[in-house]
This record gives sequence, structure tokens and C-alpha cells, in this order.
Amino acid sequence: MPTPAFIFTNNDTFLENGLTKCESPSNIALVKYWGKKEHQIPANPSISFTLSNCKTTTTLHYKKLANPTNEFQFEIYLEGNKQDDFKPKINAFFKRIVQYVPFIKNYKYKIETSNSFPHSSGIASSASGMSALALCIMNMEKTMHPEITETYFTQKASFLARLGSGSACRSLEGDIVCWGAHKNIVGTSDLFGTKYPYEVHENLKNYQDTILLVDKGEKQVSSTVGHNLMHNHPYAQNRFQQAHDNLDKLIAIFKSGNLTDFIEVVESEALTLHAMMMTSLPYFILMKPNTLNIINEIWKYRQKTNSNICFTLDAGANVHVLYPENEKEQILAFINSKLVGYCQNEHYICDTLGFGAKQLSNN
Repeated sequence: MPTPAFIFTNNDTFLENGLTKCESPSNIALVKYWGKKEHQIPANPSISFTLSNCKTTTTLHYKKLANPTNEFQFEIYLEGNKQDDFKPKINAFFKRIVQYVPFIKNYKYKIETSNSFPHSSGIASSASGMSALALCIMNMEKTMHPEITETYFTQKASFLARLGSGSACRSLEGDIVCWGAHKNIVGTSDLFGTKYPYEVHENLKNYQDTILLVDKGEKQVSSTVGHNLMHNHPYAQNRFQQAHDNLDKLIAIFKSGNLTDFIEVVESEALTLHAMMMTSLPYFILMKPNTLNIINEIWKYRQKTNSNICFTLDAGANVHVLYPENEKEQILAFINSKLVGYCQNEHYICDTLGFGAKQLSNN
């Protein structure tokens, strides 16, 4: 169903040739989004930490066509190498957004993209990649319509990113972003991500995320397939209500800074996400043996030291180790002594909270 507020209506001004370059980070959900309706609408609200170091940089070169057609004309390069296997996903994205940015049919594009993390690292790049591309497209619209407001610009960029990858809509801002309508968080929407509007205790600022790369291979079941399996899932409605309830808990936790309660919500959400996978039909498991080994080591360490370390998971085998900045030295020592052996090639990535996407150039 179209959203009239985001439809570009004035084609009086056209750009000729140029480029726009943007970077956008990945994010890690604390309350997970799993299951969606038509048009990339989430079945439940979610909330995430925006990351800082794990990001995608995209340069969009555009050249005005003399004779536009209904076919989108573009080439895509990753780290300088042409990637024709990415084209179906980008073409599907353009088809979804063209009613909102019809000017995209008038150009031929060269899309150059690179990640700050290795492509085969097992870090999902759809959130950072689609949000960076959406931001580039919005830079084109802003150039043609300089009067649009900053709020409109950010909301529409998030709206477009969502149509490429649901979680991408949470990468435009930071450091904590909501997506999905929730009755107790003002301004939340199913259509785009919104910056968390309430008080956040010092305990939860500058949070650290060390990503342990357990498995760099392609997932046996894609997230798209997994989301669709929620349609007839026997526990779906209870899960969706749990997400709403956990968001309510996090509102109180963010205000109080109670890290014990934070750990309980975050780890429960991670395990529930994978429980939904294991109880769908067909059922599947994305965790690996070393995922469980890491979780057990974290639990033992926390019990022994009273640390505020905890874990969360995305839809894969890798483990995000979350901890406050004031425990960084001790926890990195623990990771290097106890957890690195469970990582593929002993690889891990250190990240921290960030504040969203950036425009790098616009010519």
C-alpha cells in the first residue's frame, strides 16, 4: 500500500551527471524483529544499538539517460570487483522504491560499495549496505528539492532502506533506534526507524560490542525464509507480545541503568529468536556448537566475576558480546584467553555504539 507522504511529486528539476557518497553502519537488535507482513512491515517492534566500526561506504555515480525505459540500468562493484550476483537484490529494491523516487528511472548508475569488515566475515551487510544506498538516493532527491526538511530526509531515507532490508531502517541514526509501532514509545512507526526518545542512563552509554566470528559461511536458511516461517508458527502471537513486553522493560532499564535486568532481557531475546527457528516448520538451527560453547563460557565468567558481560545473537552463528565501557580491558582479556579459540581463524571485531549514517560527498 503506497505511503503518499513519501512520494516524490515534482520532476521539474533534473540532475545531469554526478555522484554521491555515503557511509552507513550496521546495527544489532536488542529486542529482535522476526516475522513480517506485506511491504516489509514488521510483525513486532524492535530496538537496536547502532554500531560504529562495522559500516558500508557506497558511492552512487549517476548519468542521465537520453531515452529512459522501465528497466533499471546499473552496475555494482564490491571492493572494486564487478558483482553481477548482487543485481537481482538491487533490482528488486529499485522496483519497490520507484513509486516514491520515480526519478531513478532516468539515470544509469554505477554503484561502488565497500565494507569496513571482510565480506566473508559473517557480519550481515544488508543493513549497512541498503541504508547507505538509500541515503545516496535521498541525496539526489535533496539536490533536486533542497527545501525538504532534515526530519523528512531522515525518515524517508529510513523508509526506503526498509524496503531493501528491514533492519536497514535502524541504521540511519543512533545510538539507540526503534522500529515498529509501540504504544509506550512516542513517534515509533512500522514505516521507518526512529531515534529512541527517552532518558538513557550513563551505564548504557558507550556500550561495547565485540563480534565473535564463529562461522563465516553462508547461512543454510536465509533470513527472508525464516521471517516467512513465522506466518503459521504455533508460537508467533506469544512471541510478538513478548517483544512488546520486553520493550516496556527496556524503557525502565534504560532509565534506571540496571544492567542485571538489561542482561536478562537481551539474552532472553537472543535465545527466543533462535527458539522460533527451531520450532518452525520446517525447523532449522543456525547456531553452531561453538556458539553454545561461547555462551556457556560467558555464563561461567559472569558467575565467577560478577561482570556485566552478556551476549546477543543475530540470525546466524556469530556471537555479539556486549559489555559496558568500564569493563573493556578485563573483558577483552577474557575474550583473548577463553573465547577466541571458538572463532573461525580466531577472528573477531571490536565495535562500539555509533550515531548513524553520514554523507561523505555529493557532487
